[in-house]
Amino acid sequence: MDKDVVMRTIPNDQFNVAAPDSLAMRVSTMVRHEMFRMFMSELEPTANDHILDVGVTSDRSLENSNYFEALYPYRGQVVAAGLQDAAFLETLYPGVRYVQASVLDLPFADRAFDLVHSSAVLEHVGNLANQARMISECLRVARRGICLTTPNRWFPIEFHTQLPLIHWLPKTMCRQVFRWLGFDELAQESNLNLMTASELRAITSGFSGFYFRIAAATLLGWKSNLILFGRRTTQG
Repeated sequence: MDKDVVMRTIPNDQFNVAAPDSLAMRVSTMVRHEMFRMFMSELEPTANDHILDVGVTSDRSLENSNYFEALYPYRGQVVAAGLQDAAFLETLYPGVRYVQASVLDLPFADRAFDLVHSSAVLEHVGNLANQARMISECLRVARRGICLTTPNRWFPIEFHTQLPLIHWLPKTMCRQVFRWLGFDELAQESNLNLMTASELRAITSGFSGFYFRIAAATLLGWKSNLILFGRRTTQG
């Protein structure tokens, strides 16, 4: 096929090309609700816990955008942080406070929050070193624990492009195919770098003072999303 006739597809602020009313978005919403339930069950937040939600989006077209703020019952305890302008969250969800900040350099003191949550951000911060830095920053500002979610690279459908199997190719080759198909933004490592459970384990093995567990949300028996839980084991 001539590259010039391939349709160019521009992702939204969530780096996603699926239409808001598509089946893919309905499934994504279902999965995100399940991951929220897993967060509540695993870390058992209370009405007194201060929560940092890292990586909120300016997107308002998708039902599952900023789902944590929509679902969390104690909004007055939530700080929503991200590079995109999501100040509207303060009006949409009274009690939530928005702070513009980079997930690689959070402007908060050590252990400033009881829990840190982040959904589908880790794959968008760039190379493996940046992914490790994001996890390190989340651990630094968490007093009790973290919950970070990211799509599983070994799920057969790539959620952002909606393409099957191509993302199983070596990453350099995968990005070349993405460019050929017109997904120029998603072909950049700085915008999309899918992770595996083994990569998460390798990163977390370098951090002390936490107990880590990698859980997963599933679709049709496949692990669709990885969920990194971390609990602090030291108080000093």
